[in-house]
Amino acid sequence: MTLAPLPHHTRVVAHLKAHEPDLWAWFTSAPSWSELLERTRLLLLKRAVRLDRATHHHLYAAADHALAALQLDLPLTLYQATHPGAANAALFYLPGEAHVVLEGPVEALLDADELRALFGHELAHHALWSMDDGAYFVADRLLDASAAADAAEDAHDVAARRFALYTEIFADRGSLLATGDVDPVIRCLVKMQTGLSQVSAAAYLQQAEEIFELGEARTEGVTHPEMFIRARAVDRFARALDADLEPMIEGAPTLTSLDLLQQVELTDLTRRFLEWALAPAWMQSAPMLAHARLFFDDLQPQSASGARSPGPHELDAPVPELGRYRESLADYWCYLLLDLAAADPSLEDQPLAHALGLAEQLALLPRLEELAKRELKVKARTLAKLRPEEASR
Repeated sequence: MTLAPLPHHTRVVAHLKAHEPDLWAWFTSAPSWSELLERTRLLLLKRAVRLDRATHHHLYAAADHALAALQLDLPLTLYQATHPGAANAALFYLPGEAHVVLEGPVEALLDADELRALFGHELAHHALWSMDDGAYFVADRLLDASAAADAAEDAHDVAARRFALYTEIFADRGSLLATGDVDPVIRCLVKMQTGLSQVSAAAYLQQAEEIFELGEARTEGVTHPEMFIRARAVDRFARALDADLEPMIEGAPTLTSLDLLQQVELTDLTRRFLEWALAPAWMQSAPMLAHARLFFDDLQPQSASGARSPGPHELDAPVPELGRYRESLADYWCYLLLDLAAADPSLEDQPLAHALGLAEQLALLPRLEELAKRELKVKARTLAKLRPEEASR
């Protein structure tokens, strides 16, 4: 088993390079790196005590084992944080050097295998940050800086948080690589987060599965996924069953939880949705196009053959594949259809009948009818007459 960036990591890097070239150029520039490295070295000197190999040989033995397992050939330095606190560990990234800071009673809490898991996790951060000329470390820094900016939008904050969550999942795979066994990985995880001295990995994995059996369980963590998600994710990865990782980390998308990648994806889907809805030539009146171009000023819907002769539900254009956005953003699609239904009063009920037909193809008809009654004050009997099965008779 070898470590590779997760698909989310590679998609984010590609997005940032394409959409933020100036920021990417700055964060990869020599002055930016020089400033960061100088600050990191100073923090290490001020906030931690270096541990020597002779006195802490068993810590270095575990860390050396993890380095070898991750195929990292680096000089290694371990530290103990100067401030007291709960058990924790952190990697301070410097290219070509491995620096791991321990916090709290890590040395007393973990056995040898669990220490290997801990160092495997922290050194996996170094492995990821060093891949592809440091691209994933640059992305992490850029996202954090964007989220902290005064002009930041929710999507910047979600993007930074989500990138960090996937990075923790990646690092847990480093723990597995360093130990070759999921049990010490889970024990280390639970001990570090609870302070327990004795842990049953099997019992905790059963507890994690019970959480998922009760319904959707996505992470609400800020930078680290919840312990039960991390335990389940690394166990399923060990058994080649990690296909459901994305729902565990992201859950169903909502308009307030979109990251930068999802914003681009939803924008593209919205354009295709409007082009699909406006495909009949009779739908392309001046008021209709004016409304649609409030979304995309260059929108050019493809015309279906015929003017007003086909019925409002007859549409040859393929139904857009909305994927995970269809159900979770049902109201969004329905409101787009309702806006079009009301955009040109001269077309009378035809646009609404058309919208009902489109909603039926998307399996959103009941919800569209509910919203039409509430928002457009359409009577139930009017909707009944305009439904696809009635209008086609």
